Amino acid sequence: MDASSGELNDAFAGPLGILASPVACQGRTGDSGTVEATGPIERERNMTMADIQISVEEQTKPKHTNRSSPLGCAACANRRPGWFCSLGSAVLADLELATSTISLPSQASLFTQGEDARCLYLICSGYLKLTAGRPEDRHMIVRVAGPGSMLGLYAVLSHGVYEVTAESLTPAQLRPVERERFLSFLRNHKEAQLRAVQCICQEYRFALQDACRIALAETVAARLARLLTELAHQIGEHTETGEYRFPLLLTHEEMASMTCTTRETVTRTLGQFRKEGWISIEESMVTLHHPGKLQGLL
Repeated sequence: MDASSGELNDAFAGPLGILASPVACQGRTGDSGTVEATGPIERERNMTMADIQISVEEQTKPKHTNRSSPLGCAACANRRPGWFCSLGSAVLADLELATSTISLPSQASLFTQGEDARCLYLICSGYLKLTAGRPEDRHMIVRVAGPGSMLGLYAVLSHGVYEVTAESLTPAQLRPVERERFLSFLRNHKEAQLRAVQCICQEYRFALQDACRIALAETVAARLARLLTELAHQIGEHTETGEYRFPLLLTHEEMASMTCTTRETVTRTLGQFRKEGWISIEESMVTLHHPGKLQGLL
């Protein structure tokens, strides 16, 4: 690694290691001409990386994603201010040249905690669950990542390992960037360097929210209200009427693990929120009608 790469590594090193992935960094050309992943990824229910195909941008969009998949980054409707993919057009075009597009089916493992971070991913569409812990022991859900999120940034910049496991909750489309290509891209674009710092700061804020939800909220209702509010801001949409809408991707049991309570208590508390008219849940979509009421519980 040259001196400038070392400087980048030192500049971005920090206490967080929340994201990364090595899946589509390797591949082979199949009979049909598409690139097939050959990494060591395993999917729940016996899915292997042979089931995951890396496609070029012109290929058909994945089905059942919650938001439409873009034909190119500049035309993507999922780009949000502050996320890494909201770079200027010229810088974004250079980033596209260094990436391909991969399609990940639902309930597939993208990378596993402890693996060497050989590349990072930009989520174009779909949602992934990030967890920490050991498979044979208890684990915790760190957060749900959606379109615009970058997975593996700190691990790649620090030449470390993935500190979480990433699993798709829905079919997803992602852009992998190999570590060396990404470091070269950063060296050539100051705007990208600043955006990378902002993304790491975002991860720090998410980690702080997790700590506050668990340690500072005194009641289950307050912890659940904080979780719903966090999900609304992280993966939701803010409507013109002041409401928030986001997909219901977690089970009540998973929500219970994130709020230190039981599944029955989560079900009962959500029912109370709905009775008060603060939220509604229809067709796997959650709507926060009165975010201020939920904030008032904190």
